[in-house]
Amino acid sequence: MKTNPYVKLAKKALEFYIKNNKEMQKPTDLPKEMLEKKAGVFVSLKKWGDLRGCIGTTSPTTNSIADEIIQNAISAGTRDPRFPPVSEKELSLLTISVDVLKAPEPIESISELDTNKYGVIVRKGRRSGLLLPNLEGIDTPKEQVDIALRKAGIYPEEDYKLERFEVIRHK
Repeated sequence: MKTNPYVKLAKKALEFYIKNNKEMQKPTDLPKEMLEKKAGVFVSLKKWGDLRGCIGTTSPTTNSIADEIIQNAISAGTRDPRFPPVSEKELSLLTISVDVLKAPEPIESISELDTNKYGVIVRKGRRSGLLLPNLEGIDTPKEQVDIALRKAGIYPEEDYKLERFEVIRHK
């Protein structure tokens, strides 16, 4: 099976960083979109089906999708505060997915969400929480928003803003 170029780049970036303790050079033989377009990107790592790391950006912080993937793959494997850094022995056990985010749009109510189609962002002042769409075990928009609120440290009774976004998921 041919590896998706987004996933392949995330895997190479994380492996290179763990083995060499430095960031790899961005390959030049990537699809044009990865080199020329900018977007927020989330890189998720799973080991034996369980989350092992997930870090991302809601909007672009680098010059290209490829740069965003490299940064976030390294962060997902080494800087996710919920997990210890990935070890070299674990690399072969990881499955990686890359979500390229489309621009978020404000919504008025939870009724405008669909957990399979949209991710959600909750915001209150400088606090924000995000949950990607189509996650196993999250079946209702209420569950999705509740988790995003917890991640942000926002109480459900506070006055917060909602945004939704779509992703292109690469596995």
